[in-house]
Amino acid sequence: MRTAELDYDLPADLIAQQPAEPRSSARLLVYDRSTREIRHRVFTDLLDELGPDDLVVVNDTRVLHSRVHARRATGGAVELLFLEPNGEGGWDALARPARRLRAGETLDASGTPIRIDEVLQEGHVTVTIEGVLPGNALLERIGEMPVPPYIHRRLERPEDYQTVYAWAPGSAAAPTAGLHFTAELWEELRRRFEVVEVTLTVGLDTFRPVTADDLAGHPLHTEAYAVGAATAQAIDAARGAGRRIVAVGTTTVRVLETVWGAVPAAPLSGRASLFITPGYAFAATGAMVTNFHLPRSTLLAMVMAFAGVDEVRRLYRTAVEERYRFYSFGDAMLIL
Repeated sequence: MRTAELDYDLPADLIAQQPAEPRSSARLLVYDRSTREIRHRVFTDLLDELGPDDLVVVNDTRVLHSRVHARRATGGAVELLFLEPNGEGGWDALARPARRLRAGETLDASGTPIRIDEVLQEGHVTVTIEGVLPGNALLERIGEMPVPPYIHRRLERPEDYQTVYAWAPGSAAAPTAGLHFTAELWEELRRRFEVVEVTLTVGLDTFRPVTADDLAGHPLHTEAYAVGAATAQAIDAARGAGRRIVAVGTTTVRVLETVWGAVPAAPLSGRASLFITPGYAFAATGAMVTNFHLPRSTLLAMVMAFAGVDEVRRLYRTAVEERYRFYSFGDAMLIL
């Protein structure tokens, strides 16, 4: 697939700067793949669009307070974005600016020392937080929520960038399709449908723009996933009975298709490396709830794989014409 096919025109004023209030009042564009029909609804209508036998799957990952402001011994400011633990007591992170950082130097983050272990390419570094608390707890104290760069307003309520069902800490970005659920709508969903959870630790590479001319030339990094035994049994049972599986978010789709997809069966935990592009044969996902994604993103390529390149381009044109709100805090789409 040529990367240029992932481009589209978007007026800047359609990039949502804050969530809808309440979250569930966001708009919902419903697209039926069998009839090509488009319906314009609100997110609270999602439950009426689903079938009574549907199995709903969500990603329960929780975003860390992973953006940390620090200073070098020279006084220079450095912003660190913690991505994930590297298994050696340290962390993989992005540093800005990274050009002058040196391995072995120590930064100060609100009194907490952070040692630079390695300086890699494209701003990537490995670091160690030197403190008595576990890394996640230290980040909660010294860090802030890592909202995307296109959100220019200060995030006054950090929970705005968490789903109401988030509990497994580790992500550097939110699984944004789930941000539309309020606690009340979440409880109603669970009352009316069978709902299960998977975990995918969302890294920034998922959202990184594609710079290669062809998608085949874009390296997609892996992300940690885990599926509990009860969830696996529920999904296997649903597939065996021919029930539709509804994935809330592209990150959930990635887990489903990694473990139950057309590729050889994967274990229930590991690193997801599956790159879903047009031409992929979906094996588990029967419907998808998703947001409107950035141009030239791998997430948009996945949506095009599910609904068709030309149809998704039509859906996005319609969304722009109808003044839907885009990206993390924007409106949603349900593809049936």
